[in-house]
Amino acid sequence: MATGQQATRPANPPSTSPFDAFRHTSFTVVWLATVVSNVGTWMYNAASGWLMTSLDADPLSVSLVQVATSLPMFLFALPAGAMADIVDKRRFLIVTEIVVTLVAAASAVLVWLGFINPPILLLFTFLLGVGAAFTAPAWQSVVPSLVPKQDLAAAVASNGVGVNISRAIGPALGGVIIGGLGIAAPFWLNALSNFGVIGALWWWRPSTSGGHALPAERLRSALVVGLRHVRYNPHLRATLIRASVFFFFASTYWALLPLVARNQIAGGPALYGILLGAIGVGAVGGAFGLPWMKAAFGPDRIVALGTVGTAVSLILFGFARHPVVALVACIVAGVSWIAVLATLNVSAQVSLPDWVRGRGLAMFVTVFFGAMTAGSVFSGQLAAMLGLPAAHFIAAAGALVGIALSWSWKLQGSVEIDLTPSMHWPVPVLTINAEADRGPVLITVEYHIKPERRTAFLIALQELGQQRRRDGAYAWDIYEDSAQAGRFMETFLLASWLEHLRQHQRVTNADRVVQDLVRQYDATAEPKVTHFVAAAFGSRALDE
Repeated sequence: MATGQQATRPANPPSTSPFDAFRHTSFTVVWLATVVSNVGTWMYNAASGWLMTSLDADPLSVSLVQVATSLPMFLFALPAGAMADIVDKRRFLIVTEIVVTLVAAASAVLVWLGFINPPILLLFTFLLGVGAAFTAPAWQSVVPSLVPKQDLAAAVASNGVGVNISRAIGPALGGVIIGGLGIAAPFWLNALSNFGVIGALWWWRPSTSGGHALPAERLRSALVVGLRHVRYNPHLRATLIRASVFFFFASTYWALLPLVARNQIAGGPALYGILLGAIGVGAVGGAFGLPWMKAAFGPDRIVALGTVGTAVSLILFGFARHPVVALVACIVAGVSWIAVLATLNVSAQVSLPDWVRGRGLAMFVTVFFGAMTAGSVFSGQLAAMLGLPAAHFIAAAGALVGIALSWSWKLQGSVEIDLTPSMHWPVPVLTINAEADRGPVLITVEYHIKPERRTAFLIALQELGQQRRRDGAYAWDIYEDSAQAGRFMETFLLASWLEHLRQHQRVTNADRVVQDLVRQYDATAEPKVTHFVAAAFGSRALDE
């Protein structure tokens, strides 16, 4: 029988350096390929943002480029996350990346032929965003397959370093290429950069656990169960709230940076690329300081400090009339961005068991880009009404207020909870024909509690109820016998017999600790568990 200490202590101490993840060949190969692909993506982002300032310099129109990039994440990340949990992630990523490459090539052709205008540019930016939305949850959920658990935080930090290396190189390279080869060149290079990712995925062969004999979930059911898990997972919910507050206000400088470079500083595409690159440089530097920051401050204070840094950068952007001021703002923004993003990402990762990781991370991506989308529209409208400086100053004030408003929601900093499956539930006994899709299934658990332990028992049972619902149950409740003191009946429903079998596989070691605590209050040796399957009617009932 597991104890609380055994269930919450990781088997190995977590890594402290981003370099630790590179001890694993699969991670290194995939990381290098994604860095190359992200360089192409950032060249595209810089080129599309600059191209829009030439086609339509209205602040709201320019901010819509950021909206077109982030809105698909808000719309499609959840179904994409469900698919990442129920299909082969590697094959799914290969197919999706091929489609993204074809769309990127089509956009390059249109720019090259001069057939581009604001609506078409926004359309293709949106379509590429859709591709990113469908791949983002799968990419994040394969990270635990590339490294062991103790290196997960290092892998997340290394991915942040990779993204920001590409952010440092891609925009600056894109600005130089636009000046030397024309506006279409970054669009072509973006399409070509995806071939490395496709090759790396084709080469990678993830290990198979062989522990899941049940058929895959259906998409609709997977979405419902995933949303229910997010609702009743307090650690993930806290991460989402902190993320929504930060990204809403941080989106301002991403959306308005093309106009800061062009109108406020009177620069060209090369300056815009350099400014984006400076954000990446700051983020890379910040990533190497993350282990020290984690040890010194912890996740909650890191996010607060990163938010303060973001507010400082927004104020500097508002005052920037010279490239040097804007460069300083970009470096501060980059350091702050990676500190917050990596901390929130780790908090989301360690809050999720493997069976729902894709859906949980999809919700994180949905909140991330939903806040970015709303914040971009908000800041674009503010800039159109009040001017660029005022939009930045208002966003800075909002970010600082957000620290106080979200402080009570605490983040997870490392592998603090053992979410590996416990597999300690016995296989239920069947004497009827319970087909896989037959349901709903009613589970009852009978307890006999001494009167003096009633309050403590009910408090502990509330936490167990949260776990039941996280693992797929609904309509959970507890009933007290009006005729027999101390007799309680816990009840909950599952959609089908197959869903109940899945619930057996979802129970974690951390869940087992709470269940053992609840059972300590029972005066009997073991609570009585009963399974009821919805009775069949009509011809099927006669056949049985």
